[in-house]
Amino acid sequence: MFGRRLIAVSTPPDTSESASGSAPAEQSRAHHTRIGARRLLAIAGFRRLLLSRFAGQWGEGLFQAGLAGAVIFNPERAADPLTIAGGFTALLLPYSIVGPFAGALLDRWDRRRVIVVANLLRGTMILLSAVAVATGVGGAGLFTLALVVIGVSRFVGSGLSASLPHVVPVRNLVEANALATTLGAVVSVIGAGCAVGLRAIFGEGNVGSGLTTSVAVIGMVIGAIMATRFTRGALGPDEVDEPSATMVAVARGLLDGGRAALRTPTVLAGFAAMLAYRISFGISLLLTVLLMRYSFTDMGPLKAGLPGIGQMVAAAGLGILAAGLLTARFTNRFGRRHTVVGALLLGAVAQLACGLPMVLPTMLLASFLVMASGQVIKLCVDAAVQRDVGDEVRGRVFALYDTLFNITQVVAIAIAAAVVPLDGRAPGLVVAAALAYVAGLAGFLAVHRRHPDL
Repeated sequence: MFGRRLIAVSTPPDTSESASGSAPAEQSRAHHTRIGARRLLAIAGFRRLLLSRFAGQWGEGLFQAGLAGAVIFNPERAADPLTIAGGFTALLLPYSIVGPFAGALLDRWDRRRVIVVANLLRGTMILLSAVAVATGVGGAGLFTLALVVIGVSRFVGSGLSASLPHVVPVRNLVEANALATTLGAVVSVIGAGCAVGLRAIFGEGNVGSGLTTSVAVIGMVIGAIMATRFTRGALGPDEVDEPSATMVAVARGLLDGGRAALRTPTVLAGFAAMLAYRISFGISLLLTVLLMRYSFTDMGPLKAGLPGIGQMVAAAGLGILAAGLLTARFTNRFGRRHTVVGALLLGAVAQLACGLPMVLPTMLLASFLVMASGQVIKLCVDAAVQRDVGDEVRGRVFALYDTLFNITQVVAIAIAAAVVPLDGRAPGLVVAAALAYVAGLAGFLAVHRRHPDL
């Protein structure tokens, strides 16, 4: 029923401890050395992977911000909480629908080819979405196009994450992942900022929003070009251990990923923490958009509306940058468990102390702190999957990761949208977001109590 084949791959320098299982997990966990961004960037494969990732994330940030402006902050369209929740669902649901397909196929197809083709396909769909926005298409039609664009992006994102252990030594995965994820998120923020600037040039109506959205195709083309510089098989999978029929592999993808996560305590504990963060973030995201649209007014240099969202995104980007700079240091000094515990506590405190006042300055601070704490958690969980899960199933675990967490976020947004007032002033939801972190902390510590050797 299962077939195996080996694919020749090029290995990065000093990869004696590969994540695909050539060294015991205990050995790979025992060696976490920091070599610095300069030496990481000297690895040609890592540098090419970064450039492909950054180009795509810039385009994706621009596309999502352009689409948000077209749906939520477009004076030619109206938006209530349920409409806004529908827009977020269109942006997040593909992570859940496409995740199982992405995981199974990334563990059987050449990941280089997947990244190239997916970039070109989503570039084409971005152009179609831009035409739809410019011509006034809305509702299900526009959301369907957005679903396809973001869905295809899952193949790119999951492929890049699963490929990272093929271009850097496993003992440097935390540092490399922090650099890639952090700078990638900052690049996404820059892309979103470009969308805000382009709307000021092209206009806030349908045509201007369409032109703004179309610019995102540039990032997809560049991402595809950079991926073509890898040789076939260089990004894995090293071996295939799946049913020969693709649909059977897809059907078993989540099950295989779940089994791998359950038998890897570091991943299971991290999943509990990430679920809490996703619930809290989903609630906060909806509240922030509603407050910016209907409650806040400009306060000097602090803006409301779409420019205010841009400032929130910038604050979140700074939080992501801070997390990227500090996470590897924290894990080296305090260990991953204490680092994640600290991040969960920080998130809960930030929700209560900065979110409850519901004024523009404290919301900006909350955006920084919540995103920083969430990014610390994500970096730790990503590294656990990349280091402790075998290469032959890693894509399926990342697919489960995407599916589980984004369904959770969509559900959190939908529930919040059903009870939140139009102006977004809902203290009870802020408290619920803080309690989600507490529940995640309890789950994280429960796993560690069962496995004290972690």
